[in-house]
Amino acid sequence: MSLAAQMQVYTGGKKTMRAVGVIGLLGMVASLSGIAFAGPKQAYSSYLFAYTYWVGISVASLLLLTIFHAVKARWMVVLRRAVETMSLTLPLFIVLFIPVALGMKHLFVWVAPPSTLSKEALHLLQHKQPYLNVPFFLARAGGYFALWTLVGHFLHRWSTQQDLTGDVKLTVKQRILGTSSIPFIALAMTFAAFDWLMSLDPLWFSTIFGTYYFAGAFVSAISILIIASTYGQTTNLFGRLVSLAQFHSLGKLLLAFTAFWAYIAFSQFMLIWVANLPEETPWFILRTQGGWFPVAIFLVVGHFLIPFFILLSQSLKLQPRRLAWVAIWILFAHAVDTYWMVMPVFSPGGPSLHPLDLAAFLGIGGLTIAFGIWRHQGHYSVPVRDPYLDDSLSYTQP
Repeated sequence: MSLAAQMQVYTGGKKTMRAVGVIGLLGMVASLSGIAFAGPKQAYSSYLFAYTYWVGISVASLLLLTIFHAVKARWMVVLRRAVETMSLTLPLFIVLFIPVALGMKHLFVWVAPPSTLSKEALHLLQHKQPYLNVPFFLARAGGYFALWTLVGHFLHRWSTQQDLTGDVKLTVKQRILGTSSIPFIALAMTFAAFDWLMSLDPLWFSTIFGTYYFAGAFVSAISILIIASTYGQTTNLFGRLVSLAQFHSLGKLLLAFTAFWAYIAFSQFMLIWVANLPEETPWFILRTQGGWFPVAIFLVVGHFLIPFFILLSQSLKLQPRRLAWVAIWILFAHAVDTYWMVMPVFSPGGPSLHPLDLAAFLGIGGLTIAFGIWRHQGHYSVPVRDPYLDDSLSYTQP
Protein backbone atom coordinates (compact mmCIF):
# COMPACT_ATOMS: atom_id res chain seq x y z
CA MET A 1 0.00 0.00 0.00
CA SER A 2 1.37 3.44 -0.95
CA LEU A 3 2.05 6.07 1.64
CA ALA A 4 -0.61 8.27 0.03
CA ALA A 5 -3.14 5.52 0.67
CA GLN A 6 -2.02 5.12 4.29
CA MET A 7 -2.07 8.80 5.19
CA GLN A 8 -4.86 11.32 4.97
CA VAL A 9 -4.72 15.08 4.74
CA TYR A 10 -4.19 16.76 8.06
CA THR A 11 -7.36 18.10 9.65
CA GLY A 12 -6.36 18.00 13.32
CA GLY A 13 -4.78 20.55 15.60
CA LYS A 14 -7.96 22.60 15.98
CA LYS A 15 -7.81 22.70 19.78
CA THR A 16 -4.15 23.68 19.73
CA MET A 17 -4.82 26.29 17.06
CA ARG A 18 -7.65 27.83 19.07
CA ALA A 19 -5.63 27.79 22.31
CA VAL A 20 -2.51 29.43 20.90
CA GLY A 21 -4.67 31.75 18.79
CA VAL A 22 -6.46 33.02 21.89
CA ILE A 23 -3.12 33.47 23.67
CA GLY A 24 -1.85 35.34 20.63
CA LEU A 25 -4.86 37.64 20.45
CA LEU A 26 -4.75 38.41 24.18
CA GLY A 27 -1.03 39.07 23.96
CA MET A 28 -1.50 41.41 21.00
CA VAL A 29 -4.30 43.30 22.75
CA ALA A 30 -2.17 43.69 25.88
CA SER A 31 0.87 44.69 23.85
CA LEU A 32 -0.93 47.36 21.83
CA SER A 33 -2.87 48.58 24.87
CA GLY A 34 0.49 49.21 26.48
CA ILE A 35 0.95 52.18 24.16
CA ALA A 36 -1.53 54.05 26.34
CA PHE A 37 -0.65 52.57 29.73
CA ALA A 38 3.14 52.10 29.61
CA GLY A 39 4.04 54.66 26.96
CA PRO A 40 4.73 54.23 23.26
CA LYS A 41 8.50 53.74 23.59
CA GLN A 42 8.16 50.75 25.93
CA ALA A 43 5.28 49.23 23.96
CA TYR A 44 6.91 49.58 20.55
CA SER A 45 10.36 48.45 21.69
CA SER A 46 8.85 45.32 23.28
CA TYR A 47 6.92 44.70 20.07
CA LEU A 48 10.02 45.11 17.89
CA PHE A 49 11.92 42.59 20.02
CA ALA A 50 9.18 39.99 19.63
CA TYR A 51 8.60 40.76 15.96
CA THR A 52 12.24 40.43 14.89
CA TYR A 53 12.52 37.17 16.84
CA TRP A 54 9.58 35.44 15.16
CA VAL A 55 9.92 36.84 11.64
CA GLY A 56 13.60 35.89 11.63
CA ILE A 57 12.73 32.25 12.30
CA SER A 58 10.15 32.25 9.50
CA VAL A 59 12.62 33.67 6.97
CA ALA A 60 15.32 31.28 8.17
CA SER A 61 12.86 28.41 7.60
CA LEU A 62 12.43 29.57 4.00
CA LEU A 63 16.20 29.63 3.58
CA LEU A 64 16.45 26.15 5.08
CA LEU A 65 13.86 24.95 2.57
CA THR A 66 15.64 26.49 -0.42
CA ILE A 67 18.98 25.07 0.72
CA PHE A 68 17.46 21.58 0.91
CA HIS A 69 16.26 22.00 -2.67
CA ALA A 70 19.59 23.42 -3.85
CA VAL A 71 21.66 20.51 -2.51
CA LYS A 72 19.05 17.94 -3.68
CA ALA A 73 18.88 16.46 -0.20
CA ARG A 74 16.87 13.24 -0.21
CA TRP A 75 17.09 12.44 3.50
CA MET A 76 14.95 15.43 4.46
CA VAL A 77 12.01 14.86 2.09
CA VAL A 78 9.92 13.49 4.97
CA LEU A 79 10.66 16.72 6.89
CA ARG A 80 10.07 19.11 4.00
CA ARG A 81 6.37 19.79 4.43
CA ALA A 82 6.99 20.91 8.01
CA VAL A 83 9.63 23.37 6.81
CA GLU A 84 7.28 24.58 4.08
CA THR A 85 4.60 25.21 6.70
CA MET A 86 7.00 27.16 8.88
CA SER A 87 7.81 29.45 5.95
CA LEU A 88 4.10 29.83 5.09
CA THR A 89 3.68 32.03 8.16
CA LEU A 90 5.45 34.89 6.36
CA PRO A 91 2.27 36.54 4.97
CA LEU A 92 1.09 37.04 8.56
CA PHE A 93 4.12 39.18 9.28
CA ILE A 94 3.05 41.66 6.63
CA VAL A 95 0.05 42.49 8.82
CA LEU A 96 2.10 42.29 12.02
CA PHE A 97 4.54 44.81 10.56
CA ILE A 98 1.89 47.57 10.79
CA PRO A 99 2.66 48.43 14.46
CA VAL A 100 6.37 48.68 13.59
CA ALA A 101 5.51 51.12 10.80
CA LEU A 102 3.22 53.13 13.05
CA GLY A 103 5.78 53.31 15.84
CA MET A 104 8.80 54.27 13.74
CA LYS A 105 9.26 57.69 15.32
CA HIS A 106 9.42 56.05 18.76
CA LEU A 107 11.84 53.34 17.63
CA PHE A 108 14.26 54.92 15.18
CA VAL A 109 16.01 58.15 16.06
CA TRP A 110 16.68 58.90 12.39
CA VAL A 111 12.95 59.40 11.70
CA ALA A 112 12.88 62.66 13.68
CA PRO A 113 16.39 63.43 15.00
CA PRO A 114 16.22 65.40 18.27
CA SER A 115 18.03 68.70 18.48
CA THR A 116 19.99 67.38 21.47
CA LEU A 117 22.18 65.32 19.14
CA SER A 118 25.61 66.67 18.41
CA LYS A 119 26.24 68.58 15.19
CA GLU A 120 28.43 65.73 13.97
CA ALA A 121 25.67 63.18 14.59
CA LEU A 122 23.08 65.35 12.85
CA HIS A 123 25.45 65.76 9.90
CA LEU A 124 25.96 62.00 9.65
CA LEU A 125 22.21 61.37 9.79
CA GLN A 126 21.71 63.93 7.05
CA HIS A 127 24.31 62.11 5.01
CA LYS A 128 22.42 58.81 5.45
CA GLN A 129 19.03 60.38 4.76
CA PRO A 130 18.77 59.11 1.14
CA TYR A 131 18.67 55.57 2.57
CA LEU A 132 17.24 56.14 6.05
CA ASN A 133 13.94 57.80 5.28
CA VAL A 134 10.42 56.58 5.98
CA PRO A 135 9.11 56.06 2.41
CA PHE A 136 12.18 54.09 1.32
CA PHE A 137 12.18 52.12 4.59
CA LEU A 138 8.58 51.02 4.01
CA ALA A 139 9.21 50.32 0.33
CA ARG A 140 12.14 48.09 1.19
CA ALA A 141 10.06 46.19 3.74
CA GLY A 142 7.39 45.68 1.07
CA GLY A 143 10.04 44.30 -1.27
CA TYR A 144 11.40 41.90 1.33
CA PHE A 145 7.96 40.50 2.11
CA ALA A 146 6.98 40.25 -1.55
CA LEU A 147 10.08 38.16 -2.29
CA TRP A 148 9.81 35.92 0.75
CA THR A 149 6.07 35.36 0.40
CA LEU A 150 6.15 34.57 -3.32
CA VAL A 151 9.03 32.09 -3.07
CA GLY A 152 7.42 30.32 -0.10
CA HIS A 153 4.04 30.29 -1.86
CA PHE A 154 5.28 28.70 -5.08
CA LEU A 155 7.49 26.12 -3.37
CA HIS A 156 4.54 25.00 -1.24
CA ARG A 157 2.09 25.16 -4.13
CA TRP A 158 4.19 22.96 -6.41
CA SER A 159 4.90 20.57 -3.54
CA THR A 160 1.20 20.09 -2.74
CA GLN A 161 0.30 19.81 -6.43
CA GLN A 162 2.72 16.93 -6.65
CA ASP A 163 0.75 15.19 -3.89
CA LEU A 164 -2.11 14.96 -6.40
CA THR A 165 -0.34 14.46 -9.71
CA GLY A 166 3.03 12.89 -8.91
CA ASP A 167 4.54 14.99 -11.70
CA VAL A 168 8.34 14.82 -11.48
CA LYS A 169 8.61 18.13 -13.33
CA LEU A 170 7.31 19.82 -10.19
CA THR A 171 10.41 18.60 -8.33
CA VAL A 172 12.57 20.21 -11.01
CA LYS A 173 10.66 23.49 -10.72
CA GLN A 174 11.09 23.52 -6.94
CA ARG A 175 14.81 22.89 -7.25
CA ILE A 176 15.27 25.66 -9.82
CA LEU A 177 13.34 28.21 -7.78
CA GLY A 178 14.90 27.12 -4.50
CA THR A 179 18.46 27.31 -5.85
CA SER A 180 18.08 30.59 -7.73
CA SER A 181 16.29 32.40 -4.90
CA ILE A 182 18.84 31.73 -2.13
CA PRO A 183 21.06 34.80 -2.70
CA PHE A 184 18.04 37.12 -2.98
CA ILE A 185 16.37 35.77 0.16
CA ALA A 186 19.66 36.04 2.04
CA LEU A 187 20.27 39.61 0.85
CA ALA A 188 16.72 40.61 1.78
CA MET A 189 17.19 39.14 5.26
CA THR A 190 20.51 40.98 5.61
CA PHE A 191 19.03 44.33 4.67
CA ALA A 192 15.99 43.68 6.88
CA ALA A 193 18.43 43.22 9.79
CA PHE A 194 20.10 46.49 8.83
CA ASP A 195 16.75 48.29 8.68
CA TRP A 196 14.92 46.84 11.68
CA LEU A 197 17.78 46.28 14.11
CA MET A 198 21.02 47.98 13.12
CA SER A 199 19.35 51.31 12.33
CA LEU A 200 18.19 51.52 15.95
CA ASP A 201 21.66 53.03 16.33
CA PRO A 202 22.00 54.68 12.91
CA LEU A 203 25.55 55.90 13.49
CA TRP A 204 26.82 52.34 14.02
CA PHE A 205 27.44 49.82 11.27
CA SER A 206 28.73 46.29 10.82
CA THR A 207 28.87 44.47 7.49
CA ILE A 208 28.58 41.14 9.32
CA PHE A 209 25.48 42.07 11.32
CA GLY A 210 23.02 40.55 8.83
CA THR A 211 24.85 37.23 9.01
CA TYR A 212 24.78 37.42 12.81
CA TYR A 213 21.00 37.87 12.78
CA PHE A 214 20.61 35.07 10.24
CA ALA A 215 22.78 32.66 12.26
CA GLY A 216 20.65 32.97 15.39
CA ALA A 217 17.40 32.68 13.45
CA PHE A 218 18.66 29.70 11.43
CA VAL A 219 19.67 27.62 14.44
CA SER A 220 16.26 28.46 15.96
CA ALA A 221 14.47 27.27 12.81
CA ILE A 222 16.30 23.94 13.06
CA SER A 223 15.32 23.80 16.74
CA ILE A 224 11.63 24.23 15.93
CA LEU A 225 11.88 21.51 13.27
CA ILE A 226 13.34 19.14 15.88
CA ILE A 227 10.60 19.97 18.38
CA ALA A 228 7.87 19.53 15.76
CA SER A 229 9.38 16.20 14.65
CA THR A 230 9.55 14.96 18.25
CA TYR A 231 6.03 15.88 19.30
CA GLY A 232 4.29 15.63 15.92
CA GLN A 233 3.96 11.85 16.02
CA THR A 234 0.18 11.53 16.02
CA THR A 235 -1.94 10.19 13.17
CA ASN A 236 -1.39 11.94 9.82
CA LEU A 237 1.58 13.92 11.13
CA PHE A 238 5.09 13.56 9.73
CA GLY A 239 6.81 12.96 13.07
CA ARG A 240 5.91 9.29 13.19
CA LEU A 241 7.85 8.75 9.95
CA VAL A 242 11.03 10.50 11.09
CA SER A 243 13.73 7.92 11.88
CA LEU A 244 16.43 8.08 14.51
CA ALA A 245 18.95 8.53 11.69
CA GLN A 246 17.13 11.69 10.63
CA PHE A 247 17.03 12.97 14.21
CA HIS A 248 20.76 12.34 14.36
CA SER A 249 21.27 14.42 11.23
CA LEU A 250 19.08 17.20 12.61
CA GLY A 251 21.15 17.12 15.80
CA LYS A 252 24.34 17.46 13.76
CA LEU A 253 22.86 20.44 11.93
CA LEU A 254 21.95 21.98 15.29
CA LEU A 255 25.50 21.46 16.51
CA ALA A 256 27.03 22.87 13.33
CA PHE A 257 24.95 26.05 13.30
CA THR A 258 25.37 26.58 17.04
CA ALA A 259 29.09 26.71 16.29
CA PHE A 260 28.41 28.91 13.25
CA TRP A 261 26.49 31.42 15.39
CA ALA A 262 29.41 31.57 17.83
CA TYR A 263 31.90 32.00 14.99
CA ILE A 264 29.96 34.92 13.49
CA ALA A 265 29.38 36.52 16.91
CA PHE A 266 33.09 36.28 17.75
CA SER A 267 34.12 37.51 14.29
CA GLN A 268 31.96 40.62 14.60
CA PHE A 269 33.28 41.37 18.10
CA MET A 270 36.91 40.64 17.25
CA LEU A 271 37.00 42.75 14.08
CA ILE A 272 35.43 45.75 15.83
CA TRP A 273 37.69 45.33 18.89
CA VAL A 274 40.84 45.13 16.76
CA ALA A 275 39.91 48.13 14.62
CA ASN A 276 38.93 50.17 17.72
CA LEU A 277 37.17 52.81 15.61
CA PRO A 278 35.02 55.31 17.54
CA GLU A 279 32.05 54.86 15.20
CA GLU A 280 32.04 51.04 15.63
CA THR A 281 32.82 50.33 19.29
CA PRO A 282 29.82 52.04 21.02
CA TRP A 283 27.45 49.20 20.11
CA PHE A 284 29.52 46.67 22.04
CA ILE A 285 30.48 49.07 24.81
CA LEU A 286 26.79 49.61 25.56
CA ARG A 287 26.07 45.87 25.57
CA THR A 288 29.05 44.78 27.68
CA GLN A 289 28.85 47.30 30.53
CA GLY A 290 26.56 47.77 33.50
CA GLY A 291 23.53 45.51 33.67
CA TRP A 292 24.05 44.26 30.13
CA PHE A 293 27.38 42.60 30.91
CA PRO A 294 25.79 39.50 32.56
CA VAL A 295 23.55 39.15 29.50
CA ALA A 296 26.59 39.17 27.22
CA ILE A 297 28.22 36.49 29.40
CA PHE A 298 25.02 34.43 29.29
CA LEU A 299 25.09 34.48 25.49
CA VAL A 300 28.64 33.11 25.46
CA VAL A 301 27.77 30.37 27.93
CA GLY A 302 24.10 29.71 27.21
CA HIS A 303 23.92 30.25 23.47
CA PHE A 304 27.18 28.49 22.65
CA LEU A 305 29.11 26.59 25.33
CA ILE A 306 26.24 24.71 26.97
CA PRO A 307 24.43 23.51 23.81
CA PHE A 308 27.72 22.93 21.94
CA PHE A 309 29.17 20.51 24.49
CA ILE A 310 25.83 18.79 25.07
CA LEU A 311 25.33 18.28 21.33
CA LEU A 312 28.75 16.62 21.00
CA SER A 313 27.07 13.53 22.47
CA GLN A 314 26.09 11.07 19.77
CA SER A 315 23.71 9.20 22.06
CA LEU A 316 21.77 12.38 22.86
CA LYS A 317 21.17 13.05 19.17
CA LEU A 318 19.59 9.60 18.96
CA GLN A 319 17.10 10.43 21.75
CA PRO A 320 14.48 12.76 20.24
CA ARG A 321 12.99 14.02 23.50
CA ARG A 322 16.33 14.93 25.02
CA LEU A 323 17.34 16.57 21.75
CA ALA A 324 14.07 18.53 21.80
CA TRP A 325 14.90 19.92 25.25
CA VAL A 326 18.22 21.20 23.92
CA ALA A 327 16.29 22.78 21.02
CA ILE A 328 13.93 24.49 23.49
CA TRP A 329 16.92 25.87 25.39
CA ILE A 330 18.38 27.27 22.15
CA LEU A 331 15.09 28.99 21.36
CA PHE A 332 15.25 30.65 24.78
CA ALA A 333 18.89 31.65 24.26
CA HIS A 334 18.03 33.19 20.89
CA ALA A 335 15.24 35.19 22.55
CA VAL A 336 17.81 36.57 25.00
CA ASP A 337 20.12 37.33 22.06
CA THR A 338 17.37 39.23 20.22
CA TYR A 339 16.52 41.13 23.41
CA TRP A 340 20.22 42.01 23.75
CA MET A 341 20.24 43.39 20.20
CA VAL A 342 17.13 45.56 20.65
CA MET A 343 16.69 46.72 24.22
CA PRO A 344 19.99 48.41 25.17
CA VAL A 345 19.02 51.31 22.90
CA PHE A 346 15.97 51.96 25.09
CA SER A 347 17.40 50.88 28.46
CA PRO A 348 21.14 51.67 28.43
CA GLY A 349 21.70 50.91 32.10
CA GLY A 350 20.71 47.27 31.88
CA PRO A 351 17.75 44.96 31.29
CA SER A 352 14.46 46.40 32.41
CA LEU A 353 12.09 43.49 31.98
CA HIS A 354 8.52 44.61 31.44
CA PRO A 355 5.24 42.66 31.18
CA LEU A 356 4.86 44.02 27.64
CA ASP A 357 7.97 42.08 26.59
CA LEU A 358 6.19 38.83 27.43
CA ALA A 359 2.85 40.05 26.08
CA ALA A 360 4.33 40.92 22.69
CA PHE A 361 6.35 37.69 22.56
CA LEU A 362 3.32 35.51 23.33
CA GLY A 363 1.07 37.62 21.12
CA ILE A 364 3.15 37.37 17.97
CA GLY A 365 4.28 33.82 18.74
CA GLY A 366 0.76 32.57 19.44
CA LEU A 367 -0.63 34.07 16.24
CA THR A 368 2.29 32.70 14.23
CA ILE A 369 1.81 29.14 15.50
CA ALA A 370 -1.96 29.30 15.03
CA PHE A 371 -1.55 30.66 11.51
CA GLY A 372 0.94 27.90 10.66
CA ILE A 373 -1.43 25.17 11.87
CA TRP A 374 -4.26 26.75 9.86
CA ARG A 375 -2.13 26.88 6.69
CA HIS A 376 -1.15 23.23 7.17
CA GLN A 377 -4.70 21.92 7.44
CA GLY A 378 -6.06 20.26 4.33
CA HIS A 379 -2.64 19.07 3.17
CA TYR A 380 -0.60 15.92 3.68
CA SER A 381 2.06 16.21 6.36
CA VAL A 382 4.66 14.74 4.03
CA PRO A 383 5.11 15.08 0.25
CA VAL A 384 3.44 11.73 -0.37
CA ARG A 385 4.26 11.52 -4.12
CA ASP A 386 7.72 13.03 -4.12
CA PRO A 387 9.95 10.74 -6.23
CA TYR A 388 12.56 10.61 -3.45
CA LEU A 389 10.26 9.97 -0.52
CA ASP A 390 11.13 6.27 -0.36
CA ASP A 391 14.82 7.18 -0.17
CA SER A 392 14.03 9.49 2.72
CA LEU A 393 11.99 6.85 4.57
CA SER A 394 14.83 4.31 4.24
CA TYR A 395 17.57 6.82 5.14
CA THR A 396 20.50 5.54 7.16
CA GLN A 397 23.59 7.34 8.36
CA PRO A 398 26.33 7.38 5.69
